[in-house]
Amino acid sequence: QVQLQESGGGSAQAGGSLRLSCSASGYRVRRDYRGNYMAWFRQAPGKEREGVAGFNTGTGTSYFTSAVKGRFTLSADNAKNILYLEMDDLKPEDSAIYYCAADGRLGGNWWDRRNYNYWGQGTQVTVSS
Repeated sequence: QVQLQESGGGSAQAGGSLRLSCSASGYRVRRDYRGNYMAWFRQAPGKEREGVAGFNTGTGTSYFTSAVKGRFTLSADNAKNILYLEMDDLKPEDSAIYYCAADGRLGGNWWDRRNYNYWGQGTQVTVSS
């Protein structure tokens, strides 16, 4: 059974940093064979859930939406089986609940929430100006 647990959310000032963790069980965040997608999504009040960053678990390639490119980075700790989202230069518009997702098909789009079979419960990020 796949379980995803996010942590690391909280409050930050604009320009600050936070690191989110997605701890996975029953699912490998890095693999030597053909992988699939993991991703971070976020959902702000009154808005749809949007893809923020995607990760190919086989190649280790990262993808980012334009709004966060250059500010957010992804990394995977194979030993701990955690996918990290490092968020720098935070802006108030980054405030949202952030969700980890796994088991997305490579034939689909990493940013499409319909592509994923497993989700974490979410962690709140609040950025003040």
